[in-house]
Amino acid sequence: MTITSDPRVRGLAAIVGFLVCVELASGVLQGFYTPIYSDIADHLGIKDADVNWFEAAQLIVSALVVPPLARLGDLVGHKKVLLLSTAITALGSWILAFAPSFTTFLIGFAIQGAYVVWLPLEVAIIHRRTADTGRQNLLTRRAAGVLVGALELAVIIGALTSGALVEATSMSFLLMLPAIVVTAVFFVIWFGVEDAPGTSTGGFDLGGLALLTASICLVMGGLITIRLDGPGSVLAWGLIALGLLTLLPFVRFELTQEEPIVDVRLMSAPGQWPVQLTAFLFGMSILGAQIPLSTFARTDPDVAGYGLGATAGFVSTLIGVYVIFLAIGAFTLPVTSRVLGPRGALIGSTLLVALGYALWLPFHDHTWQALLNMAVAGLGSGALVAALPAMAAAAAPPERTGFATGMTNATKTIGGAFASAIFAIALSATGSLDDLEEGHAPLSGYLTVWAVCAVAALLAACALVMLPKHVADEAPATVVH
Repeated sequence: MTITSDPRVRGLAAIVGFLVCVELASGVLQGFYTPIYSDIADHLGIKDADVNWFEAAQLIVSALVVPPLARLGDLVGHKKVLLLSTAITALGSWILAFAPSFTTFLIGFAIQGAYVVWLPLEVAIIHRRTADTGRQNLLTRRAAGVLVGALELAVIIGALTSGALVEATSMSFLLMLPAIVVTAVFFVIWFGVEDAPGTSTGGFDLGGLALLTASICLVMGGLITIRLDGPGSVLAWGLIALGLLTLLPFVRFELTQEEPIVDVRLMSAPGQWPVQLTAFLFGMSILGAQIPLSTFARTDPDVAGYGLGATAGFVSTLIGVYVIFLAIGAFTLPVTSRVLGPRGALIGSTLLVALGYALWLPFHDHTWQALLNMAVAGLGSGALVAALPAMAAAAAPPERTGFATGMTNATKTIGGAFASAIFAIALSATGSLDDLEEGHAPLSGYLTVWAVCAVAALLAACALVMLPKHVADEAPATVVH
């Protein structure tokens, strides 16, 4: 990126370099744990199905912290909030390294979810740094592309590292590595990124945040109660119903706010809701299915009667293949958009995701089948990750594009959180007692996971059919995520 010749953006390359370090840490966090979830379950003495609650808790925290931290960044300065979120993430990472129990690990994993706000804050820092250059959008896109490339590379590095070291060292030492990386990044931000005061004024929608948090927590509480007491629990369904009903006063309250935490008018627009619904449904597979895929691959077929009996190293390879095809799907989006049209390309991508997970239903006995299934799903997922923010921005007024693109990430995360909880129930609610005592989930539970992911992707395709054609046509061919 040749930018240093312009005095108005002098130093931007250095700032991007420091922020690349942050995204490398983010990628390590996102790739490091997946190959070793079964080993973590053994380390904590829990069942494979219970590992899904770690992901569910983290995704809920991630979904809830993005709006308030992004708003706080506008008010007090993005570097300050980036440092705050990094410190919280480091705390969660260190808790994981020394967690003695399921509960402690769950708390640490949830706290670690604060890293999800890093990329939006980094983009905001770059966007402000390039103001008045005449090339602000271009420079921001290029810099963000570098950051996303570093992220995807680090996902593979993190997965390969944990897969290679899990048999060679203790679990406590292994779990210290991400904590060390995040701690180091805190000081990189401190010394390498310039500080600037916030530029926004106005209040903070604490009331809306409280109502939204209450709604999500009640629904999650109901799902947890189903896990503990079974699907016949009156309390569980009462909590879920109460959580959904809480959305009514939340919507009314947000409609009265000048700076709502969720712009419900925009979210309900004809060009917006299909995109946001697609993001929610897409999150069920790209976020919610990660742990079930890992634990299935690690399950020994000689013991459970199913599984791939794979090592952590092979799961790392599976992740690497998936990320590579994610990148291919994203980079080929301009081509498919020209051939099929923007909306047609997105619908085709959701159908690829549906096909990839549907293939797991009959084809799950061999490693080559797993690689093929994830490659197909990865192609579609990469295009959706790249295009959904652009579609949301195209359907939003200029002053709300940041909110619209951020909400695609929030709704995707909430979808992943709910899916993780549902999958935890599915993987522990059926099967023989012997399987559960051994810590293995039943095969029927995994079949349920893949079926839900496939159906969710099909529903997303139906939602995109409702997207007004002019919105899709106005969206840029590519966008960073």
